[in-house]
Amino acid sequence: MKIKSILFAFIGLAILMASCAKSKTTAKVESPDGKIGVEVDMIDGQASYQVVFNGKTVIDTSKLGFEFKNLPAIEKGWKIVDAKNTSSNSTWEMPWGEKRVVTDHYNELSLALEEQKAPNRKMNLVFKVYNDGLGFRYEFPEQKAMKEVIITDENTQFNLTGDHQVWWIPGDWDIYEHLYHTTKFTGIDARKYEKNKNLAQTNIPYNAVNTPVTMKTAAGIYLSFHEANLTDYAGMTLKIDKEHLMMQSELVGSDITGYKVKRSLPFHTPWRTIQIADHAGGLIESDLIVNLNEPNKIGSVDYFKPMKYVGIWWDMHLGNKTWDYGGSQDMNTATGLKPNGRHGATTAYAKKLIDFASENGLGGILVEGWNTGWEHWIGFEDREGVFDFVTPYPDYDLKEVVRYGKSKGVELIMHHETSAAPRTYNQQMDTAYHLMNSLGIHAVKTGYVGKIIPKGEYHHGQWMVNNYRRALEMGAKYKVAVDAHEPIKATGLRRTYPNAISREGLRGQEFNAWSSDGGNPPEHLSIVAFTRMLAGPIDFTPGIFNIKLKPYKKNNQVNTTLAQQLALYVVINSPIQMVPDLMQYYKGNDAFQFIRDVPVTWETTKVLNGEIGDFVTIARQDRASDNWFVGSITDENARDMDISLDFLPAGKKYMATMYLDGKTAHWDKNPTAYQIIKKEVDTTSHLKYHLAAGGGAAISIMEMK
Repeated sequence: MKIKSILFAFIGLAILMASCAKSKTTAKVESPDGKIGVEVDMIDGQASYQVVFNGKTVIDTSKLGFEFKNLPAIEKGWKIVDAKNTSSNSTWEMPWGEKRVVTDHYNELSLALEEQKAPNRKMNLVFKVYNDGLGFRYEFPEQKAMKEVIITDENTQFNLTGDHQVWWIPGDWDIYEHLYHTTKFTGIDARKYEKNKNLAQTNIPYNAVNTPVTMKTAAGIYLSFHEANLTDYAGMTLKIDKEHLMMQSELVGSDITGYKVKRSLPFHTPWRTIQIADHAGGLIESDLIVNLNEPNKIGSVDYFKPMKYVGIWWDMHLGNKTWDYGGSQDMNTATGLKPNGRHGATTAYAKKLIDFASENGLGGILVEGWNTGWEHWIGFEDREGVFDFVTPYPDYDLKEVVRYGKSKGVELIMHHETSAAPRTYNQQMDTAYHLMNSLGIHAVKTGYVGKIIPKGEYHHGQWMVNNYRRALEMGAKYKVAVDAHEPIKATGLRRTYPNAISREGLRGQEFNAWSSDGGNPPEHLSIVAFTRMLAGPIDFTPGIFNIKLKPYKKNNQVNTTLAQQLALYVVINSPIQMVPDLMQYYKGNDAFQFIRDVPVTWETTKVLNGEIGDFVTIARQDRASDNWFVGSITDENARDMDISLDFLPAGKKYMATMYLDGKTAHWDKNPTAYQIIKKEVDTTSHLKYHLAAGGGAAISIMEMK
C-alpha cells in the first residue's frame, strides 16, 4: 500500500511538472478498479473537472469557484502549486444499519491552489474516487490573506452530457415532502410546485432541485448527485440550466444575514458527491456517502437498541384522537384547559399499546401529544415558548408509562415537536435531555413543523444545520439517539454520530391519511428507494393493514397492497421501524407474523433487481442470525418476479415463507388480498412470484436446524 501511494504521488507530480509551462495544467485520479476517472484542469487560471466512467464522459468540463461578500471571487487567476495522489483501503463497522462491515477504498487527489496575484490566497481541492463514485470538496487552510469568508455563492458546476431522465423534487429551502417527478432534464420546472396546500411551508426561489437527485443516461448509466458531511454550512440545492444541460450549486440562504455561509478559517466544505453505477441497484448498494464522513467521534451507542415500535400517532392522522389536551374554557387547574375527551396521549392508552408491543416482540412505543403546548403549536405566527418539553398533560403520567414499559420490556421513545421555534427548544434542550437520561429513555423523535422562527431563516440554511447538529451533540452527551422529522437532509453523519439513527425528509405515510391530492401514488416508494434512501435511513412508518382507512377517512387510502406494506420493512432502511396502524387491524391477521419476525438491523444487503420508479427487490441478512429477508415492491404495474437465492450459503436448508399478493389483489380494487406460501429452499433455489398492481412480496428465509 505504501509503495502504491508513493507511485501515485510520483505520477501526479510528473503530470504537474510536464504541463507547468502551459496555460492549462492537468491532474488525474482514477477509482481503484479503474472504471471512474477524474481530470482536473486549470483553464485560464480557473479550476474545472470532468468525469469519465467506463471510457465515456459522464460529467463534462465543469467549473469550480466562489463568490464572497467581503473578498474578490475565486474564479480565474489561480494556479496549482502542489499535487499529491494517495490511496487508502480499510474497513470500518456500523454499530447498526444496512450492513456490518463497510469497505472504505479510494484513490485521492489533493491539489494546493494559490492566487497568482496579491494577496495570494490559498485553497485546496480534494477528490476522493471510489469504485461507486466520487466526492470532492474545497479546503481553506489557515492563512494571512483570509481570516474569515462570507460566502454569497458557491459556484460548483455539474455539466451533463445529455438530456437525461431525472427523478427529482423541487429545491425547496424548507421542506423535502414533495412528490418525486420523472422528466427529462429539460423538463424540470421546480417553481411550479411552490404553492402546495398539503405542505406546512415551502420556499422555492429558483428552478432548482434538492439532493439526492438521480438520473439515467441514454447509455444506461445511473448517476446520483448529493453531498456528504454537511457541517456548519448551508444545504446545497442544484440550480437547473436547461440551455447548457448543467446544474450549479445554489446554497440555501438567509433573509436575515443576506449571505449563504459565514466561516472562520481553517475550514472545509461538505463533499460534493456523484454516485455512478451501470445498474440501478448499484446506487442502493453504494457506501460513498457514509465513507466520506469522519469516523465515530462519540464512542459506543449501545444504549440505543434498534427496534420496531408502536405509537400514539396514526390515531391523530385518522382524526380518531387529538394531539392537544383540550380547549381554553374551564379548566384543569394544572393547565387552564378543559379536556376535550379525545386526547390520544393518555396513560391508559399508552399502557394498552405497551401490552400489545410486549405480546408481539416489539421493542418500543412512541407517544406524541404528551406535553403541554399542542393547543397553539401550528397556525400561530408567534410560536416561541409554546412547548414545554418536560411537563406532561394531566392525563399522562410520564414516569408511570416509562416504569410500566420497562416492566414489559418496551422502551419509550420521547417526542419533541419544536413547531419550528428552535430558540425555544435550545433553551430547554439540556433540561429535556437530562430528563430523558434520568428516566432511562434513549431515543427521541424531534419535529420542526412550520416556518422557522426567526422569520427569514430556513430549515436547510447554515443556522438550522447547526441547530440540528446541536440536538445530536446533546443526545450524545445524555445517551439519547435522535430520529429527526422536518430535518436537514441526511449526508452520512450517522458514521460520525451514530446516535443519528433515522429521519423523515420525504413525503411519508401520513400523506395517505389526509392529503387532498390522492396521497402517495403507487410508484412513490419505487422512486424513493433510488433517491431519498441513498442519503440514509428513513422513518417512513410502513405497515398499514387497514388500507382503505375506513371508517375514518372516506376520501383517502393507502395506494399499495397489504403485501407491499410488509415488503417495505425490508426495502426501506431504518434501525427503527414503526408498526403504526391501530391494534385491531393487526390482531388475528396471519400476515402480522412477518412484522413480528423481520429485524431492523442487518449483516449485509443485496439488491436483486430494480428500475427507478418501476420496481425493486432487496435481500437483507439479519445481523443476529443466518436468516434472510426479501422485499419486492412495484409501481402501478403488475409484474412477475424470478429471484435467485444464490446469496444463501451452500450446504444449508432454509424455510421460505412468502407473503404475497392474493390472486385478485390490486392496490385500489382489492388491496388487502394476500396469500402465504411456504417452501423449503437452498442456495440453488429460485423463487417465482407475482406482484399485483401497486403490490409487493415479503419473504422470510429462516435457517432450518
